[in-house]
Amino acid sequence: MTKELPASIEATQELLASGDYICDRSLATVLFLSLKMGRPLFLEGEAGVGKTEIAKVLSQTLGRRLIRLQCYEGLDVASAVYEWNYSAQMIEIRLAEAEGSAKRDDVAEAVFSEKFLIKRPLLQAIEGGEDGPPVLLIDELDRTDEAFEAFLLEVLSDYQVTIPELGTRRADEPPIVIITSNRTREIHDALKRRCLYHWVDYPNTERELAILAARAPHAPDRLAAEIVAFVQSLRREDLFKLPGVAETLDWASALTELNRISLDPETIDDTLGVLLKYQDDIAKIQGSEAKRLLDQIKAELSVAAQ
Repeated sequence: MTKELPASIEATQELLASGDYICDRSLATVLFLSLKMGRPLFLEGEAGVGKTEIAKVLSQTLGRRLIRLQCYEGLDVASAVYEWNYSAQMIEIRLAEAEGSAKRDDVAEAVFSEKFLIKRPLLQAIEGGEDGPPVLLIDELDRTDEAFEAFLLEVLSDYQVTIPELGTRRADEPPIVIITSNRTREIHDALKRRCLYHWVDYPNTERELAILAARAPHAPDRLAAEIVAFVQSLRREDLFKLPGVAETLDWASALTELNRISLDPETIDDTLGVLLKYQDDIAKIQGSEAKRLLDQIKAELSVAAQ
């Protein structure tokens, strides 16, 4: 069932929290404005900080269909907007030829009709559905090329796409658009101007603990506190790829599966591959460095508990 859009920043935070997404006020503010103004929301940040999850939670909590366009190098209109079912069209033409009664113009009109149109994510989002405007997630836009970016300008400006054989399709009501980027390259200013912008950063200790409590509730309190403190310490190290929130949650789940109630150097060494995804980073932390960080956070947590 479709729900009304939140009426305030506080209501936006509560909406996300109802989907177990814990956000700060700055993110809730820009999201509220995006929903209120009907403008796309452009989210940049490191991989694993929860950009994509915002679209998923919005879809879930608002009761809207989620349409995801996963971007990649070489993405084109046929994969993103529409294409014709060529094999079915050829069968239709062969059948018309076999019957020998169809006129050429009639056959052309028949094969370029809705029956043979394959609708891809952008066209699906513009046409909407019975549940109202969907949530359109354009994920990792930085993986595409500038030509596809330029094509998106028409979509994001007027919420319309043009199909030469059928005409222009316009949205009766704009979809909720979330665009994400891991900033592997800069996105052109022309596209950014059509969006509201927010940088999604790593959470602080308090918010990451709240995220862990919401998403990994089976982790013991002591273990959760040590996990967050250790991950926060790792993010201050000079690593090739810092662990995101997704890795924190994965590590909490892994340690819970191992029935751990507290961190120890051996367990950290054995499970670092859940947190860190590059061998050079693992080699740098494994062993004495992991023990040093663990001793440091346990001392800090002990002082804080007194």
